[in-house]
Amino acid sequence: MPEYRWALPSVLLGDGGEGRPVRRSTRDWLVDIAVFLVACGITLLGLPELQDVPEPLLLTEQVVGALSCVSVWLRRRWPVGLAMVLLVLSTFLELAGGASLVALFTVAVHRPFRVSGPIALLYLATIPPYMLIRPQDEMPPLLWAAFVTALLLTTYAWGIVVRARRQLIWSLRQRADGAAEEAKRLERERIAREMHDVLAHRISMLSLHAGALEFRPDAPASDIARAAGAIRANAHLALEDLRQVIGVLRHAAPGGPGDDPVPDRPQPTLADLPSLVEECRQAGMDVRLEQRAGDAPEGLGRNLYRIVQEALTNARKHASGQPVTVTVTGGPGAELSAEVRNPLGARHPLRLPGAGAGLIGLAERAELAGGRLEHGPTAAGEFVVRARLPWPPQETIGENT
Repeated sequence: MPEYRWALPSVLLGDGGEGRPVRRSTRDWLVDIAVFLVACGITLLGLPELQDVPEPLLLTEQVVGALSCVSVWLRRRWPVGLAMVLLVLSTFLELAGGASLVALFTVAVHRPFRVSGPIALLYLATIPPYMLIRPQDEMPPLLWAAFVTALLLTTYAWGIVVRARRQLIWSLRQRADGAAEEAKRLERERIAREMHDVLAHRISMLSLHAGALEFRPDAPASDIARAAGAIRANAHLALEDLRQVIGVLRHAAPGGPGDDPVPDRPQPTLADLPSLVEECRQAGMDVRLEQRAGDAPEGLGRNLYRIVQEALTNARKHASGQPVTVTVTGGPGAELSAEVRNPLGARHPLRLPGAGAGLIGLAERAELAGGRLEHGPTAAGEFVVRARLPWPPQETIGENT
């Protein structure tokens, strides 16, 4: 069981710990006032029992009773110490009993059982000497002992119930906070994956066009203008994607809009694969697409699109100038698979650096979709990225929607 179930914070308990300053909330002040009045009421109820007490002892009872009621205001700062002092006083003096009950209740609420349990046993152990010092003529001794025992046990049990309720509230609050933090973490990871997939694609396109301009300074003016236009367009798209991601992050940050919905930009699907391939062809890549799959569900198609996009980005980075073959197959009730295959290219001196996070992100995306990803070189001298994602039957899709 988590440790926070037993280690309640001082904010929830309304104390500052043993001997530390107390920071009371409005509710704490109201509770303390009510408890003080209860202690005073019990003390006043004991005054008729002191009619036959000698004058010096009566004066002592009244002074100690008043001081005991006032000491109740210290119960949050020194609950254990106050309970022990009032335990001794209430054994010999009648008017300290009300404050003593309040102190026992406070220890049960503010301290764990390993501390409050022994103190409760000490309270019960003082019943025999109290009966010898304060015998009751109106009630048989056994009945009086049973009444005092029941009063102490009820007070202690009430404090235990209050503490258990606060433990439950604290536990539920911690779980809710943990669930909220986990949701934020998952959302940030999703945004990070989208940012990596999109920006890596755009930046690799920029690099490809810039490299063409660098190595073909004598190209026709029309080709240079077309490459410069592609660089400008991809830079604009990269900035737009980055702006949207930053907007989502600001929305999720503390102090952001919070409850205002953030409209997601249109996400690509399987139907957008031909456009992606055509964009790569315009950048100078030799890409061939074989798409033998029907209309896939939106989420499934988006995951496969991102996997193919990242695989083409890796091909531009590591096998520039090599032909790439993209094969997409599958259908409902089976699986949707994509295979991106290209010959292993020679290491280019100006090749874009990679941190290896792309393939790791693809594997995570495939696993989150319930599928698997395989990648690596083959004996034929090719590099293959193969993804297989489950495609539920059409009737299951209809039921879920």
